[in-house]
Amino acid sequence: MEEKQILCVGLVVLDIINVVDKYPEEDSDSRCLTQRWQRGGNASNSCTILSLLGAPCAFMGSLAPGHVAENLPDVSAKDFEKVDLNRFKWIHFEGRNASEQVKMLQRIEQHNKKLPKEQQITISVEVEKPREELYQLFAYGDVVFVSKDVARHMGFRSAAETLKGLYNRVGKGAVLVCAWAEEGADALGPDGQLLHSDAFPPPQLVDTLGAGDTFNASVIFSLSQGKSMQEALTFGCQIAGKKCGIQGYDGIV
Repeated sequence: MEEKQILCVGLVVLDIINVVDKYPEEDSDSRCLTQRWQRGGNASNSCTILSLLGAPCAFMGSLAPGHVAENLPDVSAKDFEKVDLNRFKWIHFEGRNASEQVKMLQRIEQHNKKLPKEQQITISVEVEKPREELYQLFAYGDVVFVSKDVARHMGFRSAAETLKGLYNRVGKGAVLVCAWAEEGADALGPDGQLLHSDAFPPPQLVDTLGAGDTFNASVIFSLSQGKSMQEALTFGCQIAGKKCGIQGYDGIV
């Protein structure tokens, strides 16, 4: 029997990365040393990492026929109705068009109600952008990732403070996770125990683009393999740290 997949729903974009010899000063010109084009987008990046880690996975988002396109629509609830939920064991949402995504999440919840616990789809949600519309997504998902940007926008000064301040927004039994760059990451579940993992910085910092997506995917992968939340948190920090020491994702595992 074919193993069920992890589905990532969200954005795919074209990242154009210019490398300069130092961080540009304001209103100054800098000569570009090298340039590379790279597929990006939170959900797309997370799906890449899941694939590299060996997970059977799939991506759902708007794709262009060529290299470049503008104003592609986000996945709608109507689009999501075409998804055969029986194919998936885990579905991860990059928070974007929240009003539509709530309908998608509710569809999964209704699907799960018909199944025994061990056959239900695990849901994770990422709230990365400090936009009021996205905050309704906190109430959905078994695992909710909240970004440092959102936390600081709300006035929190650490991952632990964030989790304690926002846990009342998540659904019953959910785990709330917050990564805080070089300070590592924390998680808080229904038992009230705050979990922490230190960061694992690389010998040399090379490329942080996609580090957060790498962390999220690595946590999802670890949990989907039956690991504990503490193990998943540590694994997420390890792989994210490794990613920061390489360009792109090649060689991450």
